[in-house]
Amino acid sequence: MEEFKQVGPMVSALADEKRVTFYKKTYTHLAMAVLLFVIVEWLFLQIEPIVQFALSMTIGWKWLLMLGGFMFATNYAEKMAHTTHDLKKQYMGLVLYVVAQAFIFIPLIFIAMAISQSGGDNILYQASILTLSLFTGLSGVVLITKKDFSFLRSIITIGSFIAIGLIIAGMLFGFNLGLWFSAGMVLLASASILYQTSNMVHKYSEDQYVGASLGLFASLMLLFWYILSLLSND
Repeated sequence: MEEFKQVGPMVSALADEKRVTFYKKTYTHLAMAVLLFVIVEWLFLQIEPIVQFALSMTIGWKWLLMLGGFMFATNYAEKMAHTTHDLKKQYMGLVLYVVAQAFIFIPLIFIAMAISQSGGDNILYQASILTLSLFTGLSGVVLITKKDFSFLRSIITIGSFIAIGLIIAGMLFGFNLGLWFSAGMVLLASASILYQTSNMVHKYSEDQYVGASLGLFASLMLLFWYILSLLSND
């Protein structure tokens, strides 16, 4: 999680009208990021060489390379999006983050579509509804109670390192992480949503709505990934 540099008064210190405007801008950018993800994902899935390349990167140690590239790209994108003065660079960071997410989702979306086409449930639709419902509920808790969930940062950081370690161990020693891992990651993603929404309410300044939307988008996509993984392996 990228640390941002706060400039100017915090959103929580603003007048109600300005605070609501910030929330509207943040969630509007989040909605645009989700829409861009859907468009880019659809385009990727129409290009056979990209699909085959992404699928080939899920085999053995290549998955570690893909994860490493994804982490590098998203960390760089977060730094760009949290630039305090250059709005153009912030938008470039958000777009880069969305494209990186769309690429790494190709194998999982491909599997979900194959399950649906073979006569199974439309798990892509189910995962989308579950993700949006849980995201809305968790965000609503923070917005209504105004509770500061910044204490979750250390828990999320430790949990993320443990998850990365388990993923690497699974690749190296050839064991399946199973449904319990995905369930645990759903809980971690839920904690991340609480944390990122809390940051939006308490930590950001008025001009950091792009960075705030990226943080929410990252948590939303993490939740979507593991809910879809759970349904795909059900």
